[in-house]
Amino acid sequence: MAQITKDTIIMDVLAIDPGTAEFFFEIGMHCLGCPSASGESIEQAAAVHGVDADALVDKINTYLASK
Repeated sequence: MAQITKDTIIMDVLAIDPGTAEFFFEIGMHCLGCPSASGESIEQAAAVHGVDADALVDKINTYLASK
């Protein structure tokens, strides 16, 4: 299983498991297919959306580990 970090690009996360989209929707990131999401790291997206990047990474990794 891939370990997601704050530096992981969002599109790479979605490629690993499309079900992770729900975590980005929860923080208000609804344009997952737009160019900014293609090259944006989790840390960058969290900063833009006012979310704790570490908490978001933990949620995603917990989800992936449960599969």
